[in-house]
Amino acid sequence: MAYDEPLAERVQAIMSNQPGLESKKMFGGVGFLLHGNMACGVHKELLIVRVGPENYEAALEQAHTHLFDITGRPMSGWVMVSAPGYQTDQELQNWVNRGVSFALTLPPK
Repeated sequence: MAYDEPLAERVQAIMSNQPGLESKKMFGGVGFLLHGNMACGVHKELLIVRVGPENYEAALEQAHTHLFDITGRPMSGWVMVSAPGYQTDQELQNWVNRGVSFALTLPPK
């Protein structure tokens, strides 16, 4: 299954004003990076959000989230959000903002 291109376009539109934005095909989907650090992405119909280690547990407690695991090895600090969790523009904006906020704490690559 290809990744959800309309979802990727929605994420791109939200992030379009961010300096240092780059989209990159990866993991069978697309990742959105700020200054070389991934903030979020799309894999199949799932939104991937890099929330960081400090916000990881709280993010997993949110509805429609689960571990970021596409290889059999879950990655801490990242969550996957299923479609009901990002249906509205505001829900998607909130998740993307979490990823952007964390990515901006990292040094540029």
